[in-house]
Amino acid sequence: MQIQFLGAADTVTGSRHLVTLGGQRILLDCGMFQGYKVLRERNWAPLQVAPREIDAVVLSHAHLDHSGWLPRLVQAGFRGPIHASTATRDLAEVLLLDSAHLQEEDTRRANRYGFSHHAKALPLYNRADARRAIAKIVPLAAGRRLAIGNVEVTLTPVGHLLGASSVALTHEGRTLVFSGDVGRQHDVLMPAPLPLPQADVLLVESTYGNRSHPSGDTAPAELARIVRDTVHRGGKVLLPAFAVGRAQALLLLLQRLKRAGEIPDTLPVFLDSPMASLATALYIRHRRLLRVPQREIATLCDGVRIVADATQSQRLAASRYPAVIISASGMATGGRVLHHLKALAPGPQNHIVFAGFQVGGSRGAHLVAGATQVKIHGEYVPVRADVSALEGFSGHADADELLAWLRLMPRKPAQTYVVHGEPEAADTLRLRIQDELGWAVRVPQHGEQVTL
Repeated sequence: MQIQFLGAADTVTGSRHLVTLGGQRILLDCGMFQGYKVLRERNWAPLQVAPREIDAVVLSHAHLDHSGWLPRLVQAGFRGPIHASTATRDLAEVLLLDSAHLQEEDTRRANRYGFSHHAKALPLYNRADARRAIAKIVPLAAGRRLAIGNVEVTLTPVGHLLGASSVALTHEGRTLVFSGDVGRQHDVLMPAPLPLPQADVLLVESTYGNRSHPSGDTAPAELARIVRDTVHRGGKVLLPAFAVGRAQALLLLLQRLKRAGEIPDTLPVFLDSPMASLATALYIRHRRLLRVPQREIATLCDGVRIVADATQSQRLAASRYPAVIISASGMATGGRVLHHLKALAPGPQNHIVFAGFQVGGSRGAHLVAGATQVKIHGEYVPVRADVSALEGFSGHADADELLAWLRLMPRKPAQTYVVHGEPEAADTLRLRIQDELGWAVRVPQHGEQVTL
């Protein structure tokens, strides 16, 4: 067995792990790098292995840092199947087409206004590339065994996101398990992660490997307070949100706060993200996978104003009436949220609320850290609005939850690799696994190849 860590080995994005097992080359995830420019530039570099030599891809879930490089892989010559849960396949279609659309739009804008440092800006991939990748995704039901050559593949639900799963690869009685992103025990939308199957080799994520979530569910009360205070002073609340997962959790919470009388029932709530609207429909379609009562999920958008097109979005950004606006992207790296951020950030009456993890180098991370100005569409915008971060909305298990989940394994793996975390988070989790569980564990480096 060989493993080559082609992404998410020294950072929290770009999940790509190439496993050679039983004569098969299987790529676990095919994610896009996000955040710092030095990481984003890796998206333009060729994969260290020829895509034609990869037999199959298996996705843990649909978030772009796990699926967003698929169109580029297909564009570069990959010809095999892509396996994922049914819900992951549905969400990936929405995410990849939106990602391609945003890249095309950003490229047109850069060429028109001269934002690019290159003679001519080009998209990483276009919508045609995305459609070719989507056509290769083959749904695989959780718990059902699939043969890739003589390697057996099994998916196990792990919460975090609709369809998210750990991946087990088994050959001749030896098993490698990749955790994917692990959800929380008491997530707003998703059930708790199921225990991992027995593993000889384990790859485990470490996004929150050095942190603990706040005790108790303080996020609803904090969001209610922010909304009340902002509306009282005549401002708007902007919620940059990941269109898949986070936007639906925020809609659910706002509906509950209105029903409880914690925020005004007449307060306008806008969902300004075409992708979030499509994803919300998928959450309603796959509501049996959620922990929320199906009747409540069916009313997720009751009274919510869906912003259909760019013209309506621009009018909303220019409006001065109090409102709550949910818009993508969640780290303010692109999408319609940038127009709202540009309009609202200079106003001290407004409040910008980030719900969840912000990758280093993203606009969201800069704003949460207290930036007094932010660069949007080539110009610097002053930040006078309040900025808050609601940690309780994270979809990732924290360090304590990860350790408790790992303890459920029947016996310790022969070797564990800590991936998908910033260096401090990954190394902190490594030490805890080593000291508290007594496992053989290490943090691999980007591009490293190991033979087991």
